[in-house]
Amino acid sequence: MKIAFLADPLASFKTYKDSTYAMMVEAAKRGHTVYAFEQNDMALDGGVVYANAAVITMTGDSHDWYRAAPSHETNLGDFDAIIQRKDPPFDMEYIYGTYLLELAEKQGAQVFNKPSAIRDHNEKLSIAQFSQYTSPTLVTSDEARIRAFQKHHGDIILKPLDGMGGAGVFRVTADGMNLGSIIETLTDNGARTIMVQRYIPEIVQGDKRILVIGGKPVPYCLARIPQNGEVRGNLAAGGMGVAQPLTERDAEIANALGPILAARGLLLVGLDVIGDCLTEVNVTSPTCFQEITQQTGFQVAAMFVDAVEAAVAQGKQLKN
Repeated sequence: MKIAFLADPLASFKTYKDSTYAMMVEAAKRGHTVYAFEQNDMALDGGVVYANAAVITMTGDSHDWYRAAPSHETNLGDFDAIIQRKDPPFDMEYIYGTYLLELAEKQGAQVFNKPSAIRDHNEKLSIAQFSQYTSPTLVTSDEARIRAFQKHHGDIILKPLDGMGGAGVFRVTADGMNLGSIIETLTDNGARTIMVQRYIPEIVQGDKRILVIGGKPVPYCLARIPQNGEVRGNLAAGGMGVAQPLTERDAEIANALGPILAARGLLLVGLDVIGDCLTEVNVTSPTCFQEITQQTGFQVAAMFVDAVEAAVAQGKQLKN
């Protein structure tokens, strides 16, 4: 198969932990031709979406890890699969990219995750569709509502709806210290909507990333444990990643959401769970493949490429 990865610059990859790198290596190992391009390599011309894409060869060297052939303009419909792996920010440029990929689908491309599904599933707000699994949650820009929520629940977490890696996450305890300043900052004085949740004490045991591939959970999660007095477990915020088997509750959440999200076109999802509560549904570029594989031996990238191969085969059958 010809598999194209829409990703950030390849030179920026940290190969010891990058999940997209693990996907590429697994795809190449199976004999698939791996292509790469960036979002600004795409163009709509004459009703057709093209990208300046390059064939990528893996070198096996963790530092100088790839060789790229000269890029050439390619009709996106000529690829068997396009893997959307561009990291947030989920800004208007990102959304424009999903529109182009959606047009490419009409040219015959199969895109994973489905562009419209990415747009429809804000990684914070999507949990509201599964409120039976969440901690008490408020979404608003209204200061009075936030203050009432904090007064009722005491210990709370406030965060932006468009953040990643733990950026902009604040904890306010029962004394309400600095609540006004945090509200002003996060909401831009009421102009921006944010999420507020009751604090989940089990965060000290880790913010668990549960990967769901093709509707089925990987049997191990990565518990990202806060360090040095942090409230955030995100690896980008210095959290320590510890792989562990799914708990009964983890499996319950993953098995309930997995088939629903897969049916919407989300081949790969990263569910974030703290304690027994779902906190995020990550759909843009979920990570933690390598950490789980390195610590448990479970081949996450192999499970993912299996799912891509099966989805492409199924898609071709439906067209015929």
